Amino acid sequence: MEARAQARYVRVTPMKARRVVDLIRGMNADDAQAVLRFAPQAASEPVGKVLASAVANAANNHGMDTKDLTVSEAFVDEGPTMKRIRPRAQGRAYKIRKRSSHITVIVSDGIAMPKVARPTKATKPPVAEKTVAKKAAPAKKAAPAKKAAPAKKAAAKKSSAPKTTKKEG
Repeated sequence: MEARAQARYVRVTPMKARRVVDLIRGMNADDAQAVLRFAPQAASEPVGKVLASAVANAANNHGMDTKDLTVSEAFVDEGPTMKRIRPRAQGRAYKIRKRSSHITVIVSDGIAMPKVARPTKATKPPVAEKTVAKKAAPAKKAAPAKKAAPAKKAAAKKSSAPKTTKKEG
């Protein structure tokens, strides 16, 4: 059997919270709480509270023994991001993103409960492709041919020998 707890809109970035959650996934619940108590990350405090809540839910709501509990699942989803502005020099403004996260911890005692068969979403039958008569594409205009260089410039390029004139004196 399993019990879950979730904390939503926690003002911790999801990336930092995932680092902490990865530490405790698969551990015994008591050991996980000890690890979180001494972890230096700031996100370990809200994750520890969620874990303690999941253990309390297991004991009070489902009557499970707290010594047999393990952290079967633990994950962090991204919550809404608050957008703020930091004024900067010369009239500029930088964006500040204050991220939040939803932390979920599921603890179980290892005893599997029979799952109730849930109706699955019916898959749609494959749609046959409709053959649509394609419209004739408009004819592309031919690109204009490159213009030849004017005759004067072409002649000047061919005879690039310097002209010399004799001075009579």
